[in-house]
Amino acid sequence: MSSINFSELVELPVQERIRLVEALWDTIAEQPESIELTPAERRELDRRMEAYLKNPSEGTPWPEVKSGLLAR
Repeated sequence: MSSINFSELVELPVQERIRLVEALWDTIAEQPESIELTPAERRELDRRMEAYLKNPSEGTPWPEVKSGLLAR
C-alpha cells in the first residue's frame, strides 16, 4: 500500500470515496474463502443456517428487506 497516498484518497469527494470502497469490497467478496471467521462468527452463521433449515418460510426475502430499507 506504499504506492497509495492515503491523504490524497481522503481528499476525494465523498461519492468517489464511496465508489472506491465499493470497488475494494467487491474484490474482497470475490474471494470469500480468504476471509477468516472468528469462532463466534462461525457459531452465529451456523445458528442462522440451522434456524433457516428448520423453518425456511419464516424469514423475509432480500428484495423485500432491501426495498423496506431504501424506503426509509
